[in-house]
Amino acid sequence: MAERNISQTRLFERLTGDEDNRLCDDIPEQACSEQPHNFFLHLWASLGNKLADELSSARLVLPWLMGIIGAPIWMVGLLVPIRESGALLPQVFVAGFIRLKPKRKGVWVAGAVLQALAALILAVLALTGRGSLGGAGVLIVLILLSLARGLSSIASKDVMGKTIAKRRRGTLMGWSGSVAGGATLAAGGVLMLLGDRPGNTALAVLLSVAALSWLLNAFCAARIKEVPGAVDGGENAWGSVKLGLSLLKKDRTFLHFNVARALLLSSALALPYIALLGQQQSGSELSGLGLLVVVSGLAGMVASPIWGKLADQSSRRVMHNAAIGTVACCLLGASFAWLPGTWTQSVWPYAVVYALLVIVHHGVRLGRKTYIVDMASQDDRALYVALSNTLTGVLMLLVGGVIGGLAQWLGSAALLLLLALTAVGAILSAQKLPEVEQQS
Repeated sequence: MAERNISQTRLFERLTGDEDNRLCDDIPEQACSEQPHNFFLHLWASLGNKLADELSSARLVLPWLMGIIGAPIWMVGLLVPIRESGALLPQVFVAGFIRLKPKRKGVWVAGAVLQALAALILAVLALTGRGSLGGAGVLIVLILLSLARGLSSIASKDVMGKTIAKRRRGTLMGWSGSVAGGATLAAGGVLMLLGDRPGNTALAVLLSVAALSWLLNAFCAARIKEVPGAVDGGENAWGSVKLGLSLLKKDRTFLHFNVARALLLSSALALPYIALLGQQQSGSELSGLGLLVVVSGLAGMVASPIWGKLADQSSRRVMHNAAIGTVACCLLGASFAWLPGTWTQSVWPYAVVYALLVIVHHGVRLGRKTYIVDMASQDDRALYVALSNTLTGVLMLLVGGVIGGLAQWLGSAALLLLLALTAVGAILSAQKLPEVEQQS
């Protein structure tokens, strides 16, 4: 056991680039010696979560499920908004509840188990669901899955803030992103092997594996050694809302961060439209989508550890540089749609831009996640994360609808130019944010 702990500590030091694993910032002293143990549990938990996310994707797997069971097309259009906003919107309402608990990993575990249960029900619906009733069942279960995802999201970030020291959190999330990229790569390979119309049984198997992956996430979260934290300031749901809104007024850095985060949504919103351009220009269907999933996985594996290291030095600079990359990718993707030549009729140019934008988007996610965790104190971290995510959820519903309408009117290429302009605003906003990694 002692030799295993020594090996684990050495690997931890190699991954973090730090030979003094007792050096701690912003976490309880008792948690310092447990960092190597907790670091790898966070990594394994991330593997389970990300693999499950890919195998139950609201952009790929669940639309196929709806098509196979014969659900109405308008139901398919509700999948992504429910998945994304359902995970973000309610978080401020549960933040006060989480703050009342000295140990928060139990909430994380509960969220993961609920997601596993939802995935199993979806697997059953893949085998038995039919028509509108089956489609309605998928949407109802997706609401449960999304709400549970929100529970796990806020609790996992809070647990990370208590168990992993400042200037190591970005590295952890970077390696987690790399692991997630490998999971995405595997998922893309599976999807390509399934063919154009995977059967009910194949989808049921995929969703069952997703359920097992979330159980892995729950198992690892339960084994994390978390030191009890402060419970002062716990609020009920509406008290959390009032307190959160007051923070926006009092904490100008938090307000400014949320403005920058809102403008950085352009990186996420641009991804499906670049993929759509590739499909429109090349005429390929599943093979093109499979290629995009594979390059997405490769890009995540390469980019995330690098962004994580940079985020530990300056998460503000990572957000700023990622915004610059978003502008470049949006302009490049739009230009391909307008350039003459047979080479633009292939999915490959768009796959390259898609991969580059995935790299940039990992920078956006790692930068803003590291920034908010490092900016907030231990007592307020859960509320800061929850309020920021809830605000983002509202924006995703509003902006997503507007963007969809504009895409129908302007076309995908022109919309990318608009998103590039939004990313310019993100550059200016992130440039003005204060540094938080150097603050003690």
